[in-house]
Amino acid sequence: MKLPVPFRAPLPRPRPLLPARTLLLSVPLLLAGCRSGPDAALHDQTLTLGQGASVSAQQSFSGSWSIEGLPAWLSASTARGSGDLKVTFSANRAAGAPTAANTPSLLAAPQVRWTSADGGTTGTATLNVSADLYTLRGTVTDQASTLAAADVDRAPSRPPLTERALPGPRGVIVAYRSQAARVQAMRQEREVRSAVGETLTLRTDDVPGTLARLRADTDVLYAVPDAVLTALDRPEPTPSIPVRTASAQALAAPQQGTDEFAPLQWAYRLLGYPAVWRDMTDHPYPNAVTVAVLDTGVRYDHPDLQGQLYGPGDGALDVLPVTRDPQTGKLTYDNGDGDGPDTDPTDPDTFTYSLSDPAHQFPIPRSDPSHGTHVTGIIAARWGTFAAPCADCSTSGVVGASYRAPVRVLPVRVLDAPDGNGQESDIALALRYAAGDPVTLSDGRTYRTPHPAQVINLSLGGPLRDPDQIQVLCSAVSRATALGALVVAAGGNFGGTAPIYPAACPGAVSVASVSLSDSAVPTHAYYSDQYAQVALSAPGGNPATTFNGGTLNGQPMPDEILSTGWNYASHRPGYYLEAGTSQAAPQVTALAALLLSKGVAATPAAALDRMLATATDLGAAGRDSTYGVGLIQPAAALGALAVSDVLGLSVQDASGRTFTPALDGVGRFTAYLPDGAFRVVAGRDRNGNGLAGETGEPRVEKAVTLGPSLPTFDVGTLTPTP
Repeated sequence: MKLPVPFRAPLPRPRPLLPARTLLLSVPLLLAGCRSGPDAALHDQTLTLGQGASVSAQQSFSGSWSIEGLPAWLSASTARGSGDLKVTFSANRAAGAPTAANTPSLLAAPQVRWTSADGGTTGTATLNVSADLYTLRGTVTDQASTLAAADVDRAPSRPPLTERALPGPRGVIVAYRSQAARVQAMRQEREVRSAVGETLTLRTDDVPGTLARLRADTDVLYAVPDAVLTALDRPEPTPSIPVRTASAQALAAPQQGTDEFAPLQWAYRLLGYPAVWRDMTDHPYPNAVTVAVLDTGVRYDHPDLQGQLYGPGDGALDVLPVTRDPQTGKLTYDNGDGDGPDTDPTDPDTFTYSLSDPAHQFPIPRSDPSHGTHVTGIIAARWGTFAAPCADCSTSGVVGASYRAPVRVLPVRVLDAPDGNGQESDIALALRYAAGDPVTLSDGRTYRTPHPAQVINLSLGGPLRDPDQIQVLCSAVSRATALGALVVAAGGNFGGTAPIYPAACPGAVSVASVSLSDSAVPTHAYYSDQYAQVALSAPGGNPATTFNGGTLNGQPMPDEILSTGWNYASHRPGYYLEAGTSQAAPQVTALAALLLSKGVAATPAAALDRMLATATDLGAAGRDSTYGVGLIQPAAALGALAVSDVLGLSVQDASGRTFTPALDGVGRFTAYLPDGAFRVVAGRDRNGNGLAGETGEPRVEKAVTLGPSLPTFDVGTLTPTP
C-alpha cells in the first residue's frame, strides 16, 4: 500500500543577507572557529570486545601516557606514547579462561597514567575492557549405572638444567676396527677404565690431545669424548584385559596406603593405585620381578627399604672408578666413596673437596638427599611399621607402588656423589650388566649379576649431539633390550625440544613429566622436554604449585613427589620432596614390573605394549611430543576391579589444558571457553582417581571448534558407553 504524502504549506524563499560569494568564503572560517584543541586529560573508558578478537581505544590528547596492569589474556598494540591515545587491545582468551569454565566474560581494568604536555598535571584513567567467552552446552546422561613431621623435607633447590651446567668429559671412548687392534691397544694405553667388545674407555686429562692421536690411528673406527650425563630429578597392543566392573552395590573398597606419610603421596591417587592395591590384596601377584635402578646408589640402612633390595653378593654393583696421582697418591677423581668398582653401591656419606688442589683435600658431608634412594622408594618402599631409627623418626614412612608384589630392586651405582653426574661409558656398561651381560671394569675384574633385570630404570640423561657419543649409549640400550629387558628413561628436565639421551635411543621408553593443575586433569610439567621419542607420561611434580591439598609442617605442600631419602647431615633416614622426570620414570618402571608380576604381560616388550594401549590421551588427540601416547593408567593396564562409579565431564584443548564444567542435577552443563579446538569427553570414573572416561571406563567423545565464526554450540546428549 502506498503511503500518503503529508501536506506541507509552501515556505517563503529567504532573501540573501550577504552576496553569495561572501557567504561561500565565510564557511571555512566558521568551521575553523568551532574546532576544539586536544583534551587536557585522559578519561575512563569502557571497551567491549564482545566475541571479537580486538577493540580499539582512542582519545584526543597532547601529553604523554603509558599503560599498566594488563592481565595475561590482554595485550596492547603499544604500551606508551605521546599525543592522541590510539591503542588496539587484543584478547588471548585461552590465557585467562578459568578451568572451571563458569565465567561468561573476561574482565580487565588496565590503568593509563598520563602527564599533560606542559608537565604540570598528571593523572590516571581506567580502561574497563571485557571479552566474552564462547559457549558450549550439552547434557551428560547416566543410563542405569551398573556400578607434619621432622623427618620429611624438600630436597635442596637446584638451578634449572642447561647444557652448560654439565661438566666436561673426563675420558675418551674409542672403538677399534677389530678385536685384535683393541687387544693391542690395551697393552699400550696406560689409563684403560673399561673394555666391551671392540670398545675401550680411556682415562685422560687431555681429552682434545687424546682424541687427535686416536683419530689419526687407522685401526680406530671412532673416538669420542666420554660425555657426562646427570640425574634428572626435576605399537601393536596386546589383547585387551578390561577393567573388571562391579555392580553399584558391590564396588570394591579402595586400598589406601596406611603409612604415616602416604596421604601426601598424591601421585599414586592420580594414577588410581588404590584400585590396583585392592586388586593385589584380593588376587596376589605370583611372579618375582627384578628392577635395576641405575643411579647414585642406595641407602641400604633406610628402614623403609629393608627387604626390598638385592645387596652385595646378590648382584648389586658400583661401577664407578677413582683415580689417583701416581706420585702423591692423592685423588684426582673421587666418585664419593673413595674406592673403585665393587659390589657395594651404597650412596656414600661424603665426598672429597678440592680435587684440583691435593694439598687441601678433606671429606665434606653431602647436602642432597640421595637421588637413587628417592627413585628406589617410588618403586618399592615397604608398607607397614618398623622400629624407629631415631627418637623423632617415623615408624612407617611412605609406601611404594609395588605394595605386596614380589618386586625387588637391583641397585647399580653409576652417578657420583659430588654432583650426581656420570660418564656415559659407565652407564653403558651398567646397562649391559643389569640386563645380564658380563662386564670388565677398571679394577680388571669381570662381574655378572645372578639376577638380570626385566626392567631397568634410568633417571638420568643429557643432551648429546655427537652421533658417535649417542651410539655408545644407544648400542647399550639395544643390547639390554635384546637380552629381554625393558629400558625406561627420564625424558629430561631441560625444558626444550631437543632429544635427551638415553631416553631418545631406539628401544628406550622416554618418560615425560606431568603435574597437578587447577582442574581434575594433570598438565605438562614446565621443565619436561618435548620431542618425538617421548612415549609415556607419569607424575613428576611441580615445585611451584600446591594443588595436591596436603600440608607439610603447617604450610601447603608443593606438588612434588614424596619418597625415601637420606639426611647426610644427621646421618639418619628421612623423606624428601623432589620433582623431575627422574620421579616420573620410576612410575612407569613400577607399572611395567607389576604387569610382569601379575602375568598380564609375559615379556617386558608386552608390558610396554600394554602400557601404551591403556594410557590416557592428554592434549591433542593421538601421540604427541609433549605427552607421548599419554598418562599411564595402572588400573586399566592391570585389569583392576572398579572402586568407584562417578559420572564426569572434561573439555581438553590441543595444548593439554583441561576445563571441567559442572553438571547440574540432571546432567546439563554450560561451559564458557576460549576459542580453539576441543575434545569433549564424558565418562565414568571407575578407579577413583577423579579422571572420567579413561581406557577401560565408559566414555563418549566429541570434537568441537569454537570461535568468532561459531561462538555457541550445543553438543547434544552425551551417553558414556563401555
